[in-house]
Amino acid sequence: MRAMSALRFIITLSIGLLALSGPARAADRSPHCLSDCKPRIGIVSAFGAEADLLIARTTDRRVWKINGNRFTTGTLQGNRVVIVLSGVGMVNAAMTTQLMLDHFRIERLVLSGIAGGINPANNVGDVVVPEKWAAPMEVYWNGDESVPAACGKPGDVECLGLKLARGEDTRPLPPVRLGNSPTGQYLRENFVMNADNSPHGEFRFDFTADPHMLAIARTLQPGLEKCGPRTPPQCVSTQPQLRVGGRGVSSNAFLANPDYRQYLHETIAAELMDMETAAFAQVAYANKIPFIAFRSVSDLAGGNDFKDVGAFFGSGLAETNEAKVTMAFLQAWRERSTTAQGQR
Repeated sequence: MRAMSALRFIITLSIGLLALSGPARAADRSPHCLSDCKPRIGIVSAFGAEADLLIARTTDRRVWKINGNRFTTGTLQGNRVVIVLSGVGMVNAAMTTQLMLDHFRIERLVLSGIAGGINPANNVGDVVVPEKWAAPMEVYWNGDESVPAACGKPGDVECLGLKLARGEDTRPLPPVRLGNSPTGQYLRENFVMNADNSPHGEFRFDFTADPHMLAIARTLQPGLEKCGPRTPPQCVSTQPQLRVGGRGVSSNAFLANPDYRQYLHETIAAELMDMETAAFAQVAYANKIPFIAFRSVSDLAGGNDFKDVGAFFGSGLAETNEAKVTMAFLQAWRERSTTAQGQR
């Protein structure tokens, strides 16, 4: 009898341990999501009006409050989405994007917002979709314009855990000059770690948008507005266009310096500048999540001579056009996904 009781005890204990371990093993296999595990497209905006236009068009809305941030889940253009307002700045963008990835099952990331123009060929109201994003104010600030040689030879700063950004000729990019004034600032690459490059990580200057999402963006033909929706109406003189390609740049500085704008355009062919996307893109890369960013030009950064500068805050034109393109992209993405499922 004692042997039988002991056997029953062992069987009962084994069943209990299996029951406890089963969900844990299942959880290990499940997507990483602390709050909601439905597959979604994550949409990040920095400015209130940018996100409001998208949230207003989202159905079946539910608000999740996580660490003070409001994440809105629902359906937008037939896609399951979660939308969040990050707040302005690189740190806010990085923290909020990572928080989204931790709490929701994000399959793709979209950033939708406004930016200052760098390339003077871009006009107010244009929507630019860069192929890559960089953070040019990550610098090595030298005492003069000589190439830094902190680790023994010109251009070598890797003993400091840093790496200078280089051009196609492999030489360090020219240092920042503001007019005729040298600054000694040399652009750096950013260190980033993910599952593919661990444990050593890698240095990168650019973070590249997803080619499949870019291909969809190139097919869009949205009817962009010339006049903002607010009263009194303000209109731009040139019909806004959708432009896909080139490099976007981001920093924590609000750019109002025409000399630095010229440096960025001439040295690294920057199209526009904002204060969030490069950080958002680095978080996407670190988590291996495909991304794309839509930015509508609000003004020429630091250009008081830009004839259409008043169309930004006075009319809401930039926000209207970036929302139009984002909505058009989501519609096209949904149609592509439906077609792909039907062909299986």
